[in-house]
Amino acid sequence: QVQLVESGGGLVQAGGSLRLSCTGSGRTFSRAAMGWFRQAPGKEREFVAALAWSGHSTSYADSVKGRFTVSRDNAKNAVYLQMNSLKLEDTAVYYCAAAPTPYSGTSPSEYDYWGQGTQVTVSS
Repeated sequence: QVQLVESGGGLVQAGGSLRLSCTGSGRTFSRAAMGWFRQAPGKEREFVAALAWSGHSTSYADSVKGRFTVSRDNAKNAVYLQMNSLKLEDTAVYYCAAAPTPYSGTSPSEYDYWGQGTQVTVSS
């Protein structure tokens, strides 16, 4: 079992930055691939970024590539999403998720554990 709690969301102006954190509990956290997803009102949940258990393999959605950076600190059971150059279309509830495998992909179905989400609102 892995329990996840996100934090760091908020209101930011376009062009600004935010850093989301996801803290996990459970013995398997350090061996789990982690993902960040987001869901805007009226839209389906979409992939943002993924990170292998080691932190050495990452993947990003095209829409955030070059602006967002995912990282983890297994000693702290934490995963981070640094978001720079934020755009209005980045507004959404952001979720972190843990997969039961060391590597994972872009589909929400690959992840077994989810946090409650944190709201990110980008204003003009």
